[in-house]
Amino acid sequence: MSETDHDAPSSGRSFIADLVMAIRFFSRLPTGPRPHEAPSLNRMAIALPFASLLIGLVPAALLYVLLIAGFPPLFSAVLAAAASAMITGAMSEDAVADAWDGLFGGSTPERRLEILKDSRHGTYGVLAIVFVVGMKIAALSAIAAQSPLAAAGIWLATTTLARSGSLYVALALPPARATGAAAAAGQISRNGFTLGLVFSGVVTFVLAAPFAGLLSLIVAFAIGALLAWGWTRLCDRLVGGQTGDLIGALQALLEIALLGAFMRFVTG
Repeated sequence: MSETDHDAPSSGRSFIADLVMAIRFFSRLPTGPRPHEAPSLNRMAIALPFASLLIGLVPAALLYVLLIAGFPPLFSAVLAAAASAMITGAMSEDAVADAWDGLFGGSTPERRLEILKDSRHGTYGVLAIVFVVGMKIAALSAIAAQSPLAAAGIWLATTTLARSGSLYVALALPPARATGAAAAAGQISRNGFTLGLVFSGVVTFVLAAPFAGLLSLIVAFAIGALLAWGWTRLCDRLVGGQTGDLIGALQALLEIALLGAFMRFVTG
């Protein structure tokens, strides 16, 4: 398969094939016997919002069921977050730990990339997981205390928008290494990224606006855009490009930022 074929946009291929590719890349959900293909970010971009809905449906539903069954919000949020980590293989949590270790544990771009590639977590990485998961659970439990349906809907919306938004790093920066997951998955086109983000924005509007209001969406989108821009500039300055871990770390950070923004309006 040539590089051109590998990065061909979704319009020339089966949407179902791209959807399956995205589910396989971002989760551990079963997808049937369809042959595996080499991951392509450009092909996955448009299908990703729909894959994200499928990936996040079970954890969000579990959160809702636990809450209406009478379990406390904090307990329900912890259990639902654990289910999400199992389904996604803790992909974004692992990425944010690697990113924190690499970006802030090395003194040169080469050393930072070397640490990023190391699967072991240091103090920065462990603390990053604690803080990210802790803030997620805190935000979910706070929203859940107001409305179980709002907690489930807003969480599903934020995971969908965060996963698509994280691809901005791959759009704005070249791979920092010639080899690795990010380089193998190729670059993403502006059209593919934009369409995927628009679909994610519509999903977020439908699922979050009824509970948090239109103003919350404007604030959340603005915070998310600023965070994505700032994270991309930081990655460019510290390692001169992007890696799979840096993309996944932005996903985790966007999820927290968006949850926090919506939480402020739901509980305020």
